[in-house]
Amino acid sequence: MEKQKLPRNVKIVGLTSFLTDVSSEMVINTLPLFLKNVLGVKTSIIGLIEGVAESTSSFLRLFSGWFSDRLQKRKLLAVIGYGISALFKPLFFFAHSWEVVAAARWSDRIGKGVRTAPRDALVADSTPLAQRGYAFGFHRAADTAGAFCGLVIALAIVWFFQGGSGELLAGTFRIIVLASLLPAFAGVVVLALFSKDTAVAGTAEKPKFGFQSLGKNFRWFIVIVGVFELGNSSDAFIILRAQERGMSIVGIFAMLIAFNFVYSSLSLAAGKFSDRVGRRRIILAGWALYALTYLGLALARSAAHIVVLYVVYGAYYGLSYGTGKAMVADLVPAASRGMAYGTYNAVLGLTDLPASFLAGILWSGIGGWAGFGPTAPFYFGAAMAFLALLLFIFWKPEPVSGSRA
Repeated sequence: MEKQKLPRNVKIVGLTSFLTDVSSEMVINTLPLFLKNVLGVKTSIIGLIEGVAESTSSFLRLFSGWFSDRLQKRKLLAVIGYGISALFKPLFFFAHSWEVVAAARWSDRIGKGVRTAPRDALVADSTPLAQRGYAFGFHRAADTAGAFCGLVIALAIVWFFQGGSGELLAGTFRIIVLASLLPAFAGVVVLALFSKDTAVAGTAEKPKFGFQSLGKNFRWFIVIVGVFELGNSSDAFIILRAQERGMSIVGIFAMLIAFNFVYSSLSLAAGKFSDRVGRRRIILAGWALYALTYLGLALARSAAHIVVLYVVYGAYYGLSYGTGKAMVADLVPAASRGMAYGTYNAVLGLTDLPASFLAGILWSGIGGWAGFGPTAPFYFGAAMAFLALLLFIFWKPEPVSGSRA
């Protein structure tokens, strides 16, 4: 059998995501430690920052996706979005309060809101159905390989400047921010110079802005995803849980590196397998693994337990994320892909605010209430995942022409 070749756009978008994640994962994974260890911020505020960060971009995702459908052009909005994130990244270097950190984080997410839906639609537009899972699996693998490399660089910086210290130092964080700038801007240049828009059949009629226009199958899929995401708080809480169980900064970085290795390694295989057996089975397996992992995180008694569970958690990401995005393209017409990806990514962002804020409250309380402690967010996340899993099992989508769902 002749080896499948990925379209040029998919490779270019993958390279851009690789470079961007080299940059962003260096900063984002150390950010909760900077907030807690250096600025002394409570977990409820960290949850609020992380939640608002994603929700800030949610409405932009809806609009930018729909607008790319109207323009029938994806590249311009994707380049603008990556450019915004790169331009605001230096703000992290100057942050001396959680308010400045929040402003930098939210500005970065505005860029993500502008780029995400057009970028995903560009991948779908450029790829035939038989390779759709493969393409999105490749994109997730490239993205996560960038995270892997970024974390290795951040670990080297931490080890060189503060050894095995249990808490992150302010100077170390700022060196990490400086190191993150070059790959951030390089990713923008690669996408701007080497990608191109792809004509899509059936796009003569301008799509309408609205949830109803995306079809019943897609609407039910989004509802179920929303239930799952309400329990899917920011991964910052897993990092804080690891530190609470006694793990050093170096240990946390090593754990994150192993997680991203598993995530990247599995994404491509999962995407290609979903082209053969359907998306539903792969997503169901991923969600089941998530529920069990979160239950394990709640029950963990040592740092070693957290390490094992977080590496397994990488398998959930590898199975679910690229496959979920491929499924979106299966459920909607080509002319509405931008709007569909905007809606899908908006739901992920909008639910992240209540999910992360609630997780922070369950952990450390609010006002005069002390909360339930570090295990509570993970019990809640496991329960919501099991509920979404049941809904997904009983959901029977109507047949869609050419669908792999």
